[in-house]
Amino acid sequence: MCGIFGYIGNKDASKVIHEGLRRLEYRGYDSWGIAVLSSEIKMAKKVGAIGDLENANLLPKAKIGIGHTRWATHGGITQNNAHPHLSSNSKFALAQNGIVENFEELKETLLKKKYKFQTETDTEVIVRLIEQQIKLKKKLKDAIRAVFGIIKGRNTIIVLTDNNKLIAARNGSPLVIGVSKTSNEIFFSSDTLSFAPYADQVLVVDNGQMVVSDGSKLSLFDIKTGKSLPYSLEKINFKTTRVNKEGYDHFMLKEIHESSYVINQVANQDLKQYEDFSKVIKKAKNIYTIGSGTAGIAASQIAFYLRVFGKVKAISVIGADIYEYYDLLQKGDLMIVPSQSGETADVLEVLEIAKKKGVKIASYVNMQGSTMSRMSDYKFLSHAGPEICVMSTKVFTSQIAWGYLISKIVAGKASEGINNLKILAESIDKYLNAQSNHDILKRIAGGLSRSKDIFLLGKYQNFNIVKEGMVKIIEGSYKHAHGIPAGDLKHYAITLMEKGVPVIVVVSEDVAYDDVLNVVNQVKARGAEVIGISPRSHLGFSQFIPVLDIGETSAIINVIPLQLLAYYMAVELGNNVDKPRNIAKSVTVK
Repeated sequence: MCGIFGYIGNKDASKVIHEGLRRLEYRGYDSWGIAVLSSEIKMAKKVGAIGDLENANLLPKAKIGIGHTRWATHGGITQNNAHPHLSSNSKFALAQNGIVENFEELKETLLKKKYKFQTETDTEVIVRLIEQQIKLKKKLKDAIRAVFGIIKGRNTIIVLTDNNKLIAARNGSPLVIGVSKTSNEIFFSSDTLSFAPYADQVLVVDNGQMVVSDGSKLSLFDIKTGKSLPYSLEKINFKTTRVNKEGYDHFMLKEIHESSYVINQVANQDLKQYEDFSKVIKKAKNIYTIGSGTAGIAASQIAFYLRVFGKVKAISVIGADIYEYYDLLQKGDLMIVPSQSGETADVLEVLEIAKKKGVKIASYVNMQGSTMSRMSDYKFLSHAGPEICVMSTKVFTSQIAWGYLISKIVAGKASEGINNLKILAESIDKYLNAQSNHDILKRIAGGLSRSKDIFLLGKYQNFNIVKEGMVKIIEGSYKHAHGIPAGDLKHYAITLMEKGVPVIVVVSEDVAYDDVLNVVNQVKARGAEVIGISPRSHLGFSQFIPVLDIGETSAIINVIPLQLLAYYMAVELGNNVDKPRNIAKSVTVK
């Protein structure tokens, strides 16, 4: 899940890399480091979130260097384990995004051959293997190629050499190259967001490819054969110059407030592309929606909308839990994949298998040039803008709004769906700009912050919404939360209902209305503190969070107070709102 960044140009490399790493920090923030080449390779490494460059061992001015922000997989969170890692003879420095799955056996073999290790990381195994192979291959490029035939797992590396070159190789984890023709700069990175304001064109490196550059020339090679490959640069069609909080206390709050904007973006996209895709959905033999984490919940809600409004059979599956479906996948099936980054490893693995079986893939992604987009037969961009907070909010809202609209178009009701989304966007904007709503949520969040366990109940259109509320509360507060199907309460979870236990219940004016109110009464009778999210209050509510009733899209507005509850709980508890502990936004390792 780490982020890698490289730079060759005329500016101070350490400062450019530092800014690039700030934009990549959502990928991991256990530690970070920078290596530059002046007269020799010099490095600065620090534990924790990326701080000021001036406070991190001032590096000499240089025109070339690499950087890394880490989400730890092997080895503790220490300065020594931070990347980049230097070769024994200081001839090159290396940073990695991925996991060497066979690193233990490789390390054992290297130790027997008297290679010494300074860290606990699997990355250092790559460094030592390159040192071993360079004795046989002579050229560093060929040594790296040989190592990629030895290591297992999804890995991308970037190497800074002592002869003014950057070499990067990809197998699984993302790698993109940004080029500025105007300023003669080249950027290597894990995503386009990190260099979007500065580069004019981009090269998305595919699996099994290697890039070498000395600043004056960019060369692409096949890792396996070593043969030179032709390439063409794509124009970057978005600029991202304002990655800041814009007056909000945290990125999370800013991004929640952008929800109405992203919904309007969904409503205003090319209708013909939507209509063409709706025909694909109607013709598909089987439809699967797939994702992991928050995107997995979005996938489940998209399947719900396709069933309810599109009247098509859609099955939602979790990326890491699809093994039992592999033998069922067949030509003519369709897989719909929502994702923020488009680089989620366990989902990409499924897509690779699905493509081999002839399954068509449709993706809805927020990152231009992502692997998922490039693998897809039908590509949709969310146009939600950068989402910096690790807890996804506006992108989730965008994903389920897109799923709703697609389902309405499948039903032949495009104009109705677009109109409903515009009403939804206006309603969310109104809700977010009413201070009284924030005052209610702050007060309730204060009480929830003192609770050990929090339960959430919902049914029909709101079941996935309470699941997402559960995820957000866990991510932001580090508290135990449990999202339960309201209809299942009496079958097991009612044993946990007792005096004072907080239960958040989402109630909409839909077919499940009476059933959910029965559940409210059942938990209230056992002394639970019921927090109701609903268009109107009920006798069973101990506390009431009012939301507008907007019919078919009510579930989408209902997620907003749940996101804000998680936000205000994180603030109340003094947690790092935008960078919760132990998680990263783009999970590029299994």
